[in-house]
Amino acid sequence: MDNRVVWFEIPVTDLDRATKFYSAVFEVEMSVMEHDGTKMAMFPFEQGVASGGLIKAEGYKPADTGTRIYLNGGEDLSAPLSKIESSGGTVVKPKYSLGPNGFAAEFKDTEGNIVCLHSRK
Repeated sequence: MDNRVVWFEIPVTDLDRATKFYSAVFEVEMSVMEHDGTKMAMFPFEQGVASGGLIKAEGYKPADTGTRIYLNGGEDLSAPLSKIESSGGTVVKPKYSLGPNGFAAEFKDTEGNIVCLHSRK
């Protein structure tokens, strides 16, 4: 098994608002789909790399407690961090060192989830 994480889902209450937020912060186009009452916006998929998306469905509730997901912040966290507040989110913990494991930061998205960013530099 190459990756321990193969898929993730970030719960949202307003899929359009959350899709705009994540698209702006990560400078990506997310694909939106609906199936059996479940609405999703998915991050671009790349073969061999864990991916996931936003989900609005029965039983999914945004939270600022519990499991933390670390999304790839690119070469330098300054780029995505600079877009969080102007896109409707809040930086909860600015860039900090993880020693030899790189750097991280934490933000609250437009839905109330706490999500983390990671970079090597």
